Amino acid sequence: MELIIKQLAKELNLSIKQVEATVALIDEGNTIPFIARYRKEATGGISDEVLRDFDDRLKYLRSLEARKMEVIHNIEEQGKMTEELKEAIIKATVLQKVEDLYRPYKQKKSTRASKAIDRGLEPLANLIWEQSFIDGDFNAEAEKYIDETLEVNTTEDAIQGALDIIAERISDDPEHREFIRNLNLNHGLLTVTAQKADEESVYEMYYDYSEGVSKIANHRVLAINRGEKEKILKVKLQSPDEQILETLIKKTITNEKATTTKYLITAIEDGYKRLIAPSIEREIRNILTEKAEEEAIKVFGKNTKSLLLVPPVKDMRVLAIDPSFRTGCKLAVLDETGKLLDYATIYPNAPVNKVEEAVAKMKSLIKKYKLNIISIGNGTASRETEKIVADMISEMDEEVFYAIVSEAGASVYSASKLATEEYPDIDVSIRGAISIGRRLQDPLAELVKIDPKSIGVGQYQHDVNQKRLEEQLANVVEDCVNSVGVDLNTATPSLLNYISGINSTLAKNIVAYRDDNGKFNERKELLKVKRLGDKAYEQCAGFLRIPKGKNPLDNTAVHPETYEVTMKLIDELGLSLEDLKKGSLHEIEDRIADMGEIKTKPLSGHIQSRGNGFEALKALKQPKIDPQKEHMMRYSDGLKKLSQRLDIGELTLKDIIDELKKPGRDPREDMPKPLFRSDVLKMEDLRPGMVLHGTVRNVVDFGAFVDIGVKQDGLVHISEICDKFIKHPMQVLSVGDTVKVQILNVDHNRGKISLTMKQIQEEHL
Repeated sequence: MELIIKQLAKELNLSIKQVEATVALIDEGNTIPFIARYRKEATGGISDEVLRDFDDRLKYLRSLEARKMEVIHNIEEQGKMTEELKEAIIKATVLQKVEDLYRPYKQKKSTRASKAIDRGLEPLANLIWEQSFIDGDFNAEAEKYIDETLEVNTTEDAIQGALDIIAERISDDPEHREFIRNLNLNHGLLTVTAQKADEESVYEMYYDYSEGVSKIANHRVLAINRGEKEKILKVKLQSPDEQILETLIKKTITNEKATTTKYLITAIEDGYKRLIAPSIEREIRNILTEKAEEEAIKVFGKNTKSLLLVPPVKDMRVLAIDPSFRTGCKLAVLDETGKLLDYATIYPNAPVNKVEEAVAKMKSLIKKYKLNIISIGNGTASRETEKIVADMISEMDEEVFYAIVSEAGASVYSASKLATEEYPDIDVSIRGAISIGRRLQDPLAELVKIDPKSIGVGQYQHDVNQKRLEEQLANVVEDCVNSVGVDLNTATPSLLNYISGINSTLAKNIVAYRDDNGKFNERKELLKVKRLGDKAYEQCAGFLRIPKGKNPLDNTAVHPETYEVTMKLIDELGLSLEDLKKGSLHEIEDRIADMGEIKTKPLSGHIQSRGNGFEALKALKQPKIDPQKEHMMRYSDGLKKLSQRLDIGELTLKDIIDELKKPGRDPREDMPKPLFRSDVLKMEDLRPGMVLHGTVRNVVDFGAFVDIGVKQDGLVHISEICDKFIKHPMQVLSVGDTVKVQILNVDHNRGKISLTMKQIQEEHL
């Protein structure tokens, strides 16, 4: 474990103390959100993102240690373990190194080498390997091993068997494999050709393609893999074979005068071409794929996080529209809390084209329920429906806006067991409209009901390791839900299920308790919920909110374990819980600053000895401090004093103060707001040079797709995002961002729009 702790500290740039404390917290069964939020003193304030990496690496390194012990045990059982080999295995930091070291001792299926050993040819192989046979007739020596009962009928059979043994030794040598692997990673070339050169496909750019292994982009690797899987592309690793063979021969041949040198060279070439090269090619392809998949999963995770944290549209009544052609547009009317008030179906689009009737129905619903915003799904018939809505809004006296909302996964939700439980008497198609409306009102609460893979912000999500993808996305959703917190009295089981310490059974039990006993008035009532014990309460309590409960602290992220010290803090500052209920603790920082002082360096002894003129001179010598900086210095000193007086860490104290300043604050308030529209553009309206505002719908390795209000999202290529070089679009953009873009090109035939974000001039607006 000591080696693991040192490795984690080195990799993640943490102290040994931080690593030890974090490992202990994880082993005690604490969740990552809980550790990140409520154990900052122990971890030194490690973020949830770093803690996720920490947890992954801890699992990997523990798995690595277990494999090392298994390998050592297996080799020792064979009686072949040496101190040097054991030390090399123990020092290995990656699984591949351990497997390379184990390879010569691993039990293999029947091979040409193993068959040759069974025929008694290993001594002859050793004679060639040791390069000590200088004088004499080697054929005569090989003749001694002829044994028809063992199927060694000729000297050629004997020599070939010996060379098969040597070829496998060459292949199994861990140093050879590491050298060849690294050489290919740095200098290998991935070449791609078409199975049928005249066949049209989306992979045409790869029909005659090659790129260095060290340079190929992750998204290209996944595209090539998919084309190969679909039997459209052929992929080959082009290795620096001459350099590899030259090095292997140089490392192996120690006596060129030996009679057996030519045989040894033949065995080296065979070992490389027949055994090592195909194996290393598979390894290189796997390395590229794993790296590409991991990057794609991270991109998907970050996009999902950005989408989940889009700010909710609060206190607005919504008319949600799930657009369609033949089957009609489904309408759902939702109140401010997302409750279904009414629903209907209209047929404004082809082939029915009942536009006037549809507009009349929508106007009627808007006036009847005093609706503020229209949420339109972005799927089939979206832009046609948007045009009708925009024209309708222009005719109305009421101030109404609309927003285009991603409907990815809405159909999945509509037909799900969860949707059936929520709306047993509502048609599946109407459920989709409800989901589209609620996604605008509270994206997080609605999207957690859907498999994250179905929400449409990924890149090759169906081509990557599905188990790893599911784990990553579950972590992302968990972190988002816990960072925002949920209302204990309104949260659905699907939302509660992502709260730290709560599983699906506890989530259902919480809702069942709420249904039977009415609203929760205090967090500690959770302990009355069936199967929710002290540990689960510790993990979940801080993330569950009770607006207008008995204790105003229950509507903050302050954990119940620090309520006592929080009350002391409030008392120290001359405040009360009543002040908190009124939300009037904004001056809390000023009160803490008043408790602090500015510590300055003493003037030199020479100046201090100047008698009566010292005070005046001292005043002249003291540097002037900016008022804002002075406030910060006093606040910092006051915080330290409070921390010592209350016997609580500064990091935890800062978090408590932040919560007291803005009780019930939603962190999503700081994220980009949804883009509301009242008019619509058509593809035909677009022309190069136009500057528009849009919403980032997806961020991928090569750029970002932006909804600018027409049927097709435009692409901002990575080279058009900003004037400086960036490695990935996510350095600048996130899903949900509202951005200003300029049209570079419109391809009407292919339905493609090229955009730029570079050097946009205000005069274009």
